[in-house]
Amino acid sequence: MPELPEVETTRRGLLPNLSGRSFQKAIIRNPSLRWPVPMHLSSRLKGQLVSTIERRGKYLLFRCNSGTLMIHLGMSGSLRIVSSEEPPIKHDHIDLIFNSGDVLRYHDPRRFGSFHWIKNGQEHPLLVSLGPEPLSEKFDGSYLFEQSRRRSISVKQFIMDGKIVVGVGNIYASEALFLSGIRPGNASKRISRERYFKLAASIKIVLQSAIKQGGTTLRDFVGASGLPGYFSLKLNVYGRQGRKCNLCQAAIRCKVLGQRASFYCPACQS
Repeated sequence: MPELPEVETTRRGLLPNLSGRSFQKAIIRNPSLRWPVPMHLSSRLKGQLVSTIERRGKYLLFRCNSGTLMIHLGMSGSLRIVSSEEPPIKHDHIDLIFNSGDVLRYHDPRRFGSFHWIKNGQEHPLLVSLGPEPLSEKFDGSYLFEQSRRRSISVKQFIMDGKIVVGVGNIYASEALFLSGIRPGNASKRISRERYFKLAASIKIVLQSAIKQGGTTLRDFVGASGLPGYFSLKLNVYGRQGRKCNLCQAAIRCKVLGQRASFYCPACQS
């Protein structure tokens, strides 16, 4: 599914094209997403000026005059700016039409994405309990160490918990743990403060690298340009079970943690 770098790549692609433009209307072909698309969405959006586009975790936030349009891409969603002349294809569920004539088209084969309207002065329940952004100053080794002291779950499950830190999905958690030399199955409460500082730094490095390179090439993900990302070309462990480690030549292993495949090098990670 699109993870934080993919969503941030989409945000950066959309921002210069849509900031300062007004919504004209929304065409909803299929409202049956993860949650039903609000029936009033088109009337709420009409005339709303997009001042900026922000990201919170994996949510895109279109800041407008009297509220915020919040979009989650789900497992297979993507947003593209297309011409009004381009006919929709299968799984093109929603068109957001702007006064410029541009169309922001939402494509989602699995329909696990969602659209929400948040009035000014309100906070959506899906955002209330989210942890800090991994690229913010609030997120560091001391924070992870303090949050982990009473937790017996694996460190990989710990950093993938959105209440601890947002947006560290399966791919990037595996890669950050490799970079920091920590095995994904280690109990989170057993890891030292020093190692958590290295892990926090590794998370930032991996996410920043992925954003710079346009996100990870996944089967269902395309960026705002309609093109896939390329970060998967530099993955060290994710999806490489049985292949040689890029650093030591040991065979990469896979272990299931919290029902998710977790890849690691038995020699480089301890």
